[in-house]
Amino acid sequence: MNYHVLTLFPEMILEGMNTSIIGRAMAKGLLTLEAVNIRDYSVTGNGRIDDYPYGGGAGMVMQAEPVYRAYLSLTEKIGYVPRVVYLTPQGKVFNQEIAGELAQEKDLVFLCGHYEGIDERVLEAVATDFLSIGDYVLTGGELPAMVVMDAVSRMVPGVLSNQESGQYESFQDGLLEYPQYSRPEEWRGRKVPPVLLSGHHGNVACWRREQSLLRTLRVRPELLREAELDRKDLRYLEGLAQDPEMVLEKEKREFLIKLLAMKKKA
Repeated sequence: MNYHVLTLFPEMILEGMNTSIIGRAMAKGLLTLEAVNIRDYSVTGNGRIDDYPYGGGAGMVMQAEPVYRAYLSLTEKIGYVPRVVYLTPQGKVFNQEIAGELAQEKDLVFLCGHYEGIDERVLEAVATDFLSIGDYVLTGGELPAMVVMDAVSRMVPGVLSNQESGQYESFQDGLLEYPQYSRPEEWRGRKVPPVLLSGHHGNVACWRREQSLLRTLRVRPELLREAELDRKDLRYLEGLAQDPEMVLEKEKREFLIKLLAMKKKA
């Protein structure tokens, strides 16, 4: 996977990504990262790339031409027109499914805006994807670009030392991840669940699945609507709905009852 980032702050990208798992993957040649400084393509030649917005308003807008020049230089170098991701709160919310889709690309270009954004005309000309990492506004697109690159990189073969750790993490199967524990067996009066010490792989797998279902119900119940649930999952959830000792908020219990009815009809 080759990442190319069009940015006003290349050092932020390079320093932020060259650490931990991603840094090791780059050292092995599994990933490459290039940060292109849009200021180098300034029309005036003095590094200025912004101007006042037509129609008035506060702030400045990044001009189309410097961005387009940086883009053309990049596409000429790599030899084809790649997928270009523009990071914006107005984009589609990024998720694990999109990460898997992007991981199939050979090259990915990330366009990072600043100020009041980028001239719409160049976005229409070069951007193929508009992605958001959430409903809030940041000072620029660099942090969102790094978030997306991190998530995508984990799905590139060889990046994770143990591919299983990427396969069963949160959202991979539509559910939140089950709780994790390590040594010691007891910490400040809190003990590791006995099933994890049993050595019985089937029971461990069953417990983990049930914990994923329970955690998803409590924290992100809406994910259960689209999750692939088998008969065993539905029986477990039905037991939760009927268990008077299970502490569930009223709306969560009502949601679960409606969900079970919907799944059974399907």
